[in-house]
Amino acid sequence: MNLLESQLVKLALKGDQAAFAELVELYQEKLYHMAYRMLNNRQEAEDVVQDTFLRVYNNLERYDVTMKFSTWIYRIATNLSIDRLRKRKPVYSLDAESSDYEGLDGYSMIPSDNRTPESELLISETQQIIHQAIDTLPPKYKSVMILRYIHELSLQEVGDILDMPVTTIKTRVHRGREFLRKKLEHKL
Repeated sequence: MNLLESQLVKLALKGDQAAFAELVELYQEKLYHMAYRMLNNRQEAEDVVQDTFLRVYNNLERYDVTMKFSTWIYRIATNLSIDRLRKRKPVYSLDAESSDYEGLDGYSMIPSDNRTPESELLISETQQIIHQAIDTLPPKYKSVMILRYIHELSLQEVGDILDMPVTTIKTRVHRGREFLRKKLEHKL
């Protein structure tokens, strides 16, 4: 385990709020990016990060110090993201932020003559196609692909986070790539 993280965990276990705040500072952005990549929704990603830190805080005494802290916290965040993906129901609202384009809502997606070069730039067809393909991945492949390729974690680290053998991770990476290749081969 990282020496700084180890010390911060020990201090947090003794009730040191500043030490826990440092752990939050170390991981909040990383977890947000991972959750956002999985959920494509800013609010849900923020909720996952908050829920992750609540779980970490409430279960810190159960943390196994022989494990890497990053593995433990990524596992919690990944599982929370997968839970949200499973619970999702299609909701369509013009007031909601677009899941494909950050910062845009449904009203901005309605074609009009008032499009600016900035909005045109945001609406990149290639990005849309790739996001749609990633969104269609089943959660078990989506989590593996995001951890492996977006966060550039090793197969062993992904296996540790998801509590799966490396061989299973390799299989899911292969199947996830094949799934995306088939989805994208005629679109790009």
